[in-house]
Amino acid sequence: MTPLWHPSPNFGPRRDGLTPQIVVIHYTAMQSTQAARDWLCNPASEVSAHYLICPAGSVVQMVEEGMRAWHAGAGRWRDFTDVNSASIGIELANTGDAPFPEPQIAALERLLQGIVTRHGIKPDNVIGHSDMAPGRKIDPGPRFDWRRLAYRGLAAWPQAGRTDGDFRAAAMAAGYTAEVDDETMLAAIRLRFRPWAEGPAAPEDIACLTGLCA
Repeated sequence: MTPLWHPSPNFGPRRDGLTPQIVVIHYTAMQSTQAARDWLCNPASEVSAHYLICPAGSVVQMVEEGMRAWHAGAGRWRDFTDVNSASIGIELANTGDAPFPEPQIAALERLLQGIVTRHGIKPDNVIGHSDMAPGRKIDPGPRFDWRRLAYRGLAAWPQAGRTDGDFRAAAMAAGYTAEVDDETMLAAIRLRFRPWAEGPAAPEDIACLTGLCA
């Protein structure tokens, strides 16, 4: 895959010797790919991403993988508090309330395969913006097909897990270490794995988390 190059000025060096160990998937929440690209490349926005994928499957690269794009913001995943320095950011051009077209997801799979191979990134470190910023972000949202990526070895999906134990401890063991309350954390985890679920934390929620660590 050879992305189109459209450089953004919104980047800097990775900090503290960090290298890409995480991929964060976003949606743009904008009306068009061009609008999203222009915003991500506008110095006034102070945001960027390494890649942007349009609905038809074209891929635009805006920041070199070795550099620190400004896509993740405040949040945490595992022991990483500067997620920008430890990650590669991929934006999917999507309004946030529409399905992700097949050509776009197929392009994401091809792009991801190259990224995880180059950097040795594990499937359980391919995450959504909502995973590392619970309560602040909801993308890529409940329409995103994480199970499909997991089937191709490009993301994690729970196996059969234990239903007993402490919810927060299970969440932290699975990588969810953001400093938010349990209700906010539960909403983020359900957004990815059980978007139809309601009510307080249930054994099925714990099983999702322990199943990720199986």
